[in-house]
Amino acid sequence: MGKGNTGREWTQIYAIYGMEQCQRLVFLLGHAVLFSVLSVLFLFYFDVIFHFFQTFLSSPGAARFAAGFSGAVTAISAVCLFFAAANFFYSAGPLHYDMAHRMIGSVNDWSTVKLALDIGCGRGILLNAVARQLKKTGSSGRVVGLDRSKRTTLSTLRTANMEGVGEYVTCREGDVRSLPFGDNYFDVVVSAVFVHTVGKEYGHRTVEAAAERMRVLGEIVRVLKPGGVGVVWDLLHVPEYVRRLQELKMEDIRVSERVTAFMVSSHMVSFRKPSQHVMGPGEVRLDWRC
Repeated sequence: MGKGNTGREWTQIYAIYGMEQCQRLVFLLGHAVLFSVLSVLFLFYFDVIFHFFQTFLSSPGAARFAAGFSGAVTAISAVCLFFAAANFFYSAGPLHYDMAHRMIGSVNDWSTVKLALDIGCGRGILLNAVARQLKKTGSSGRVVGLDRSKRTTLSTLRTANMEGVGEYVTCREGDVRSLPFGDNYFDVVVSAVFVHTVGKEYGHRTVEAAAERMRVLGEIVRVLKPGGVGVVWDLLHVPEYVRRLQELKMEDIRVSERVTAFMVSSHMVSFRKPSQHVMGPGEVRLDWRC
């Protein structure tokens, strides 16, 4: 098994963190195998299929084309499904692990970080990467993992202990649309492939879902200390995050190059909350809560 950019074996990553949403991977692999079997059957029973199409098409040429085209589409579908399964498998483990370390690199000085927050911590890949960085720099800081499920937070604490950073990690259950923390509370806030899931009950491309995602961004900004850094890696919706951060007058907004994750486009965006906000004449005070 190969290694990611961080030099860690993929088998180690999956041994500790497991596979999230296994049913989706099983679905993709199951259909890939099914279409592979069908394409082999098309190959071995081409004459039978050809005669079947002849019952509907008067021209032998048209029937042969229809049979060949159906077989080709079936084979291509199998290849695409295997590729999708492989990309999902890679994205859920090695890519997530590598991107977590890239996100950590967006923060210049971890030695001064006393409190960090991981929104939607899930299995804890990013959470534990932050904790390892705090441990590496000799910081006395801690990182809080927030998730919607208490069961997930308990599982995440176990992975933190397996990584040897349990003393740096705290997990709690909470609603990301109304973070259970005070204003200006964290030095760093991070989130990996999570924000796009907020508001999915409305449909990903609806106005209501977009409003819910913007609400989460507003909460991230609210709980960041002045001068604090936020880093978000997410799918599809990063351009709208950038626009919202610009509206909130965030500084040093940076967007990474495109990375294909879970078969769609993803980007990482980092920003810094202004150290102070001076209101000039006629300027409206920013509402960090959206």
